[in-house]
Amino acid sequence: MSDIPSELKYTEDHEWILVQEDGTALIGITDHAQESLGDITFVDLPQAGDSFAQGETFGAVESVKAASDLYMPVSGEIIESNPDLDAAPESVNNDPYGAAWMIKVKVSDPSELDKLLNAAAYEAIL
Repeated sequence: MSDIPSELKYTEDHEWILVQEDGTALIGITDHAQESLGDITFVDLPQAGDSFAQGETFGAVESVKAASDLYMPVSGEIIESNPDLDAAPESVNNDPYGAAWMIKVKVSDPSELDKLLNAAAYEAIL
């Protein structure tokens, strides 16, 4: 069974989001997603300043098996993309909820968080 931290919110597309105390949020892919993809070889992420609506594609992950689009869990502006993933995309396989976060976002509509899944609901769709 995949690891599903209870403090995170999830999308049905296997992204996670962690809202931090300052109102920004870290976003990445779930343990289930990285397991399904296999060995990740490349992560394509947006630039700081780019804005996306909830559900829009913000990037892609490529593995030896497949490529998969990444979808925004909430609307917001990109503050930062994880620079470590350029040199070490495989870190997503090792630590999908920690060091391998993908983007940091300024959330523009916090009410959208209510539309996301909690850990139990995410586990139920797996």
